[in-house]
Order: sequence, then structure tokens, then C-alpha cells
Amino acid sequence: MGKGDLAERMWAEALATLERAERLQRQFFLPAQATSGRSCWAPPTDVFESASEFVVLIALPGIAAERIEVDFDAQVLTVRGERRFPDAVAGTTIRRLEIPQGCFERRLAIAARKLLRSSLDNGCLTLVLAK
Repeated sequence: MGKGDLAERMWAEALATLERAERLQRQFFLPAQATSGRSCWAPPTDVFESASEFVVLIALPGIAAERIEVDFDAQVLTVRGERRFPDAVAGTTIRRLEIPQGCFERRLAIAARKLLRSSLDNGCLTLVLAK
């Protein structure tokens, strides 16, 4: 393998990393159209599958459980809610804003029968669905 091949591979890997970073940024900051018709952001989500269940993890740091709505209907899981600015920032000037605020909604088509259980721990919503 020559030096040119190594440099080409490294360049391709760097471009792929930049594309992943841009995709993540678009997921957070480009508004999506919620089922309610409002613009919103979509939280990052992981889905795992076992022989009998799906486990869905949704990153929702700083959002209280009472601000999260979970619906499962016709094999579509919908998680929506709103992140509000904390009271501690009232009257301050925004110098940097990286954590999305406002309404959020995430819809997933998932071949499950019913929602078995849910929990919110350390800013991560965990949903377990029966296959």
C-alpha cells in the first residue's frame, strides 16, 4: 500500500465523519413537521430488537416526564412533548444555544403489538414494546 492509498483512505474517512456530524446536526436543528402541524425538533433515538421485544431509547435530557406524551397506534410509535427554557435563564442573554428547545416529536414505524413499559432515567426515555 502506497502513501497515496493511505492518504486517500484517511480523506474518505474524514469526509464520512463530517457527513455523520452534519446528519446529526440536521436531525436536531432543522425543523420537522409534527403531526400537529407545528415545526419541531426530533430527538435522537436508538432501537434494539430481541426475539420477543423492541427496546426504544430516546434522548430527552432535561425534560420532565409530565412533558412527554407517548402514543402507540397502528404500529406507529409517537413521542412528543416540549422542552422549555429553565427558569434560571430568565432575563439572561443567549451566548450559545446548542440544546434544542420547543416542541419535539419523533415518529417510528415499528412492528410491535403493544407498549409494555416505559421509564425516564438520566434523561433517556426507555420504551419496551412487545412484538
